[in-house]
Amino acid sequence: MSHRRTAKVAQAIRQVVSTAILTELRDPRVKKVTVLNVEVPPDLRSAKVYVSVMGEEREGFLVLRGLQSARGFLQSRIADEIDLRWTPILEFVLDNGVKKSIETSKMLRDAGVGTEDDEDAPEAAEADGEDVPESEDDSG
Repeated sequence: MSHRRTAKVAQAIRQVVSTAILTELRDPRVKKVTVLNVEVPPDLRSAKVYVSVMGEEREGFLVLRGLQSARGFLQSRIADEIDLRWTPILEFVLDNGVKKSIETSKMLRDAGVGTEDDEDAPEAAEADGEDVPESEDDSG
């Protein structure tokens, strides 16, 4: 199975699961969830769905339990939407990468490292037209 095909299937699964969670899932445990990524092996029989949950760690575990209980429904949505020989078995994984990134950024900002003023300085100069070379073949 080509890498391109597995990537397309993973993207399609991500889209179907995201939409189903957002519009069709009524479980009160499943809220503030973002589907970040889906990994599919070459045989397409399983899919690891990486999700991020805004909130406390306890909420993340509740969301995972809600998603596990809705797994059959989500797999049926995949079967309806994507033409595959087998419907992949979903495994949900809590990805704290986004949360850790936000916490790290906050810590750096609080420490005074990489403040917004420093980050915006090059962009502001470009916006003002400073140090921006003009191309000679502008035809517009």
